[in-house]
Amino acid sequence: MVFTPVTVLLFSTFIHFLLAEGQSPLAPALYVLGASLSDSGNNNFLQTLAKVNYAPYGIDFPAGATGRFNNGKTVVDYTAESLGLPLVPAYLSLSTTEKNNITTGLNYASGSAGILSESGTAIGDNLSLGEQVEYFKETVRTYLRRSYKNPIERTRYLSKSIFVITIGNNDYINNYLQPQNYKSSQIYTPQQFADLLLNRLTRHIRNLYSYGARKFVVFNIARLGCIPAVVDTANPRPTTPCVEDVNNLILLYNTKFPTVITNLERTLLGSTFIRGDAYNMGRNSSEAVIYGCIGFTAAQTPCCQVSTITGLCIPESTPCQDRTQFIFWDAFHPTEVVNNVMAGDCFNGTSSCVPIDIQQLAQNQ
Repeated sequence: MVFTPVTVLLFSTFIHFLLAEGQSPLAPALYVLGASLSDSGNNNFLQTLAKVNYAPYGIDFPAGATGRFNNGKTVVDYTAESLGLPLVPAYLSLSTTEKNNITTGLNYASGSAGILSESGTAIGDNLSLGEQVEYFKETVRTYLRRSYKNPIERTRYLSKSIFVITIGNNDYINNYLQPQNYKSSQIYTPQQFADLLLNRLTRHIRNLYSYGARKFVVFNIARLGCIPAVVDTANPRPTTPCVEDVNNLILLYNTKFPTVITNLERTLLGSTFIRGDAYNMGRNSSEAVIYGCIGFTAAQTPCCQVSTITGLCIPESTPCQDRTQFIFWDAFHPTEVVNNVMAGDCFNGTSSCVPIDIQQLAQNQ
């Protein structure tokens, strides 16, 4: 099934109507780990160039520029709404009192972050996946104990909560593919690097499991050779729409990814995993980037004017007028309408998230 922006918007509206009619949330909480595609404002509190707390970011978001790396909502924002939950707040934005009282989920994602602790650090601080897991441990040990004093209740709550992990892009675009800033490409062959990432990812997921997580949605790495930041800086510029050498690097990781996730589900008793296919997601759901976009007229042109240094929107610049026609907001990140399409496909679709969708995951006991 092909999801167009219009059909997903209608589906999303229908879901929100049902939930507004008094239905309880489909899951007690949504916990988010990842990078800029999911960050809801954590980087606002870090010293980094990967910070977007200024216009035109958030031009279509009710609260304006919140630290989300696009013009509006993210995929996890739409996922939270479809589950009947409030938008998940950035962990670093909350006071101790707020952390003590929030039980609907927290967002630890951080722009420029990677699976490896060094990824993205050339442009400043971020919360690596390991640091995000540590913050989740702090949440369980310190804050959730106040709301769920009974260990059995706390365990049940965590086992029904959903954990979304979208990370790995920056281990390539802000690490392996920048030999001037990182030594990883000198130390590891492409396959060794992919194996290292998968091994570290496995370790972090096992840590989440040890602290109560049971329902996981884990995404592979996107088709990075097709994003404007990679295509526009390639030398020589590719004759094809994408830099296929970069995509081939990613495939070394993505090819082994399903087996890694299957092994985790088999060994972590009581766990359930969804594999999110970020690499082919655009191709299946929005016919995106290079395949002739249904409902979009601009494929690889950023909606905003971007800095040649960061690839992010120039502060206070005027973005494109019809943002529903653009796939890319800046040189790295999709527009809100694309996020809506992708979220709808994963929540109640058949192609991007397997072997079940997020709605089914929430309903599983």
